Amino acid sequence: MTDLSFIHRYEPATDPGRPPLLLLHGTGGDENDLLGLGRMISPGSALLSPRGKVLENGMPRFFRRLAEGVFDEEDVRSRANELADFVAEARKAYGLEAPVAVGFSNGANIAAAMLMLRPEALSGAALLRAMVPLSHAPQAGLAGKRVLMISGAMDPIIPADNSKRLAASLSASGAEVRHEVLPTGHNLSQTDLQLLVRWFAGNGK
Repeated sequence: MTDLSFIHRYEPATDPGRPPLLLLHGTGGDENDLLGLGRMISPGSALLSPRGKVLENGMPRFFRRLAEGVFDEEDVRSRANELADFVAEARKAYGLEAPVAVGFSNGANIAAAMLMLRPEALSGAALLRAMVPLSHAPQAGLAGKRVLMISGAMDPIIPADNSKRLAASLSASGAEVRHEVLPTGHNLSQTDLQLLVRWFAGNGK
């Protein structure tokens, strides 16, 4: 759909007891990428899945980077605010509560930036292979928000201390953070899926 500020897919809820999900793809993905994952991890949830507006060698992303692991932080801030504005639009258009973000890689990083800059936009987040999006993040009010982070111990892109710093930063802002480190790389595994299913089963509205 293109009638809002981002090209996106939307699937209405079939279980009103499940939280809406904001699905945020990784580099080179699009609005279709994580729909199947969303259906598996929180059956019956409304699904809102936008396409990132930044192109890197033709591949959609949610913000610019200067090199792998080096972000254009001014763009991160601008794009996080733009995406939060889209969430507000979509909530009004579709009658949604604040969603739980489910982001992979670049999508997880923009979700983390949204938590830091626009905490009201999200009710929580599942951050898959996330890293610190802003070197000097503001202290956000994240009390009552649950955050699941799943990192890969053998991830060639994200140093272990980086993901630990992100978890600590979100915790310091009041979020209830669960950080799992799996014996895997950057790609998602069956264990990621199992952890997500269990986490969402305890999440509710």
